[in-house]
Amino acid sequence: MILAIEKNLERGITLLSSITDEQYSNTTIAPYYSSIGRHMRHILDVFDCIFDGLETNITVDLAARKRNENVELKTEEGKQYFDKIITKLNGLKSSDFNKLIAVSDDLGMGKVVQDYTLGGLLIQAHSHAIHHFASLGYIICQLGIEIPDENFGFNPTTPRDELLEA
Repeated sequence: MILAIEKNLERGITLLSSITDEQYSNTTIAPYYSSIGRHMRHILDVFDCIFDGLETNITVDLAARKRNENVELKTEEGKQYFDKIITKLNGLKSSDFNKLIAVSDDLGMGKVVQDYTLGGLLIQAHSHAIHHFASLGYIICQLGIEIPDENFGFNPTTPRDELLEA
């Protein structure tokens, strides 16, 4: 599991290594006017919330994102954040994946707390990252940037034949 998540997150590092700070922080693309940097920061903040909760052995609060603006504006800050998260991922033990942890999030009508396994929460964070990479594909295309690889933003369960027929 960790290897798959790490490989996906490395796609983000590859993208950041090939663009400028101006491209990274550009907020001119409609309809949401979000930047590559905001998406990357958001993706990593979710993982960071998981690690914060694990370190304190308290509820993982997915709404307690740090929202570090420097990570949104500077590619080097973004790459360092990716490295930090990947290092923490590699410090996890697969024997802990079935451990139950309380997870809190605001679903739009107030906070809800639900038990997850650590493995289930990591799977959710990984799928969340893929979803945001797919959204980034639109921004990247509009900015004339080359997508890092053919799997950037694609869920691995999506049959490629269906994409060609669509």
